[in-house]
Amino acid sequence: MIDEDELAARFDAERTRLRAVAYRMLGSTAEADDAVQEAWLRLSRVDADGIDNLSGWLTTVVARVCLDLLRSRSARREEPWDESADDVADIDPSADPEREALLAESVGPAMLVVLETLAPAERLAFVLHDLFGVPFDEIAPVVGRTPVAARQLASRARRRVQGGGSTVDAADLADRRRVVDAFLAASRDGDFAGLLTVLDPDVVLHADKAAIAAAVANRAAGSPELAAELHGAELVAAAFSGRARAAQHALVDGMPGAAWVVDGNPRALFVFTISDGRVSAIELLSDSDAIRTRDVVLL
Repeated sequence: MIDEDELAARFDAERTRLRAVAYRMLGSTAEADDAVQEAWLRLSRVDADGIDNLSGWLTTVVARVCLDLLRSRSARREEPWDESADDVADIDPSADPEREALLAESVGPAMLVVLETLAPAERLAFVLHDLFGVPFDEIAPVVGRTPVAARQLASRARRRVQGGGSTVDAADLADRRRVVDAFLAASRDGDFAGLLTVLDPDVVLHADKAAIAAAVANRAAGSPELAAELHGAELVAAAFSGRARAAQHALVDGMPGAAWVVDGNPRALFVFTISDGRVSAIELLSDSDAIRTRDVVLL
């Protein structure tokens, strides 16, 4: 039997992801926090031992809370739904799944303006499926439609999002992701030469005071110190060689980045500027207030 402390710990491990779902649904940090809190209240009132997939259950609850909030705004009436053969045929079976996913992941704060133009059910289907990989058979009960209809909702939303002009080109996003992947792999492996390959010769590293303090506290004997600003590939490579082992992939303001996560919460962010296929600048943030200003999705 799950005791209260264990249940709270499991919920806290899901909190960051649930808040990300709610924020993309609602566009409001305050409402997102309220939706996550409501999910906790509902969880505390049920028999958690009977929940096979806690992560999926919590996602569904948050999605339903958000859907109710969106509908209560009455800012935009949903279009009449006609689950016709034409609608089903409108799904493009030849669409490139990787391209669609990259377009979806490029959604950042500016895209919230586009999301606001979507009907609530469209927005939910797009956010849950395209951004968080929730299957349509799990989305369908939330929006009260069949899986095919839920798929069409996401398809309609995706066309509007892509037409909004705020997404990053999918090929460019994929290239940025590969550069970040190469940087993290070289950093973890202590591959100094590999870091030099992925770093622009004139790369600049900016680190806030909290990041410097953390680096000092965890610095291994003989390793170089982190400074507020470092210039040049060799100095930056030396600062990161053998590090970033605990960093995980993340989207930071809609762009590929990385985060150091503790108990489900980002404690440090790696924000990359990429030019001509190389890292030209890195911003290392550990200040909690600075992190809260960023739109972070842990991957």
